[in-house]
Amino acid sequence: MASEPRVATTATEGVKILWEDKFFKTWQKVGAVQLALAKRENHFSPTALDMALKRAAHLTRRRKTGRYEYIQKYPYVADAGSNAVGKRGRKK
Repeated sequence: MASEPRVATTATEGVKILWEDKFFKTWQKVGAVQLALAKRENHFSPTALDMALKRAAHLTRRRKTGRYEYIQKYPYVADAGSNAVGKRGRKK
């Protein structure tokens, strides 16, 4: 059975979906992130996308030739159980 396509309604969700799809396995410039989101029919404002990339805990960034590039700190691993605990110690 085919799964439903994931829909991102915010830039943060869009960045997370790209991470889950292993997009950030190599260094990516902001323009490449915008193109990948556009292929998914997501068009977020540059400010929203910049903030989502900057605040993503699973990404790290470096400044190269005056622009930032992003790469994952660690690969995405799907949750095995429903006992996952969020940042504030509450169950997800």
